[in-house]
Amino acid sequence: MSADLKWYVVRAISGKEKKAKEAIEHEVTFMKAEELIQEILIPTEKFLQLKNGKKKLTERSSYPGYILIKAALNGDLIQAIKNLPNVVGFLSDRVTDRPIPMRQDEVDKMLQRFKDVAGMSETLLVPFSVGETVKVTDGPFNGFTGIIEEVQEDKKKLKVMVKIFGRKTPLS
Repeated sequence: MSADLKWYVVRAISGKEKKAKEAIEHEVTFMKAEELIQEILIPTEKFLQLKNGKKKLTERSSYPGYILIKAALNGDLIQAIKNLPNVVGFLSDRVTDRPIPMRQDEVDKMLQRFKDVAGMSETLLVPFSVGETVKVTDGPFNGFTGIIEEVQEDKKKLKVMVKIFGRKTPLS
C-alpha cells in the first residue's frame, strides 16, 4: 500500500485550513478509509509578533489556502474530500480534473523546511543583520527609520541609529 501513497495538494478556503483538515480527518474516519490517507499537513511558519510592546511567538500558514495530504486516492475519496466544507478541491490537471501528485523533490524540500521551522527557537526568528535599514514600529520614535548598528540575540534587542534633528541617535 505504501507504494501507492503520494503527496497531493488540497485547496481550502484561506484562513479555514484547520477546519478543512478536521473535516477531512472526520470524513476519512466516517468512510473507514484510514489506510488510504497516511498524513495531513498544514504548512506553517513561526514568527515573532510585537503586540502592545510585548513579543509573542505565533504561527501562520506558509501557504494560505493549501493543505498537503499523503494518500492513495481513489474516485470515492476524491469526491468525498472535494465536497467537504471549506475545501475548494485539489490541485489537478485542467483537462482530466484528476489530482496531480507532487514531485518527490518538491515534497522532500517542503518537509525539510517544516522540520527546520519546527526546530526553530525565538533567537533564530529575529533575522536582522548589522547595516540593515529598519522602521521603528513602537514607542516614542514610532515611524522613524534607522540602520542597525548591533544585534543582541541573547537579549533579543537591536541597537538602531536614527537621525533626529540632523543628528544620529542610538535606540535600543
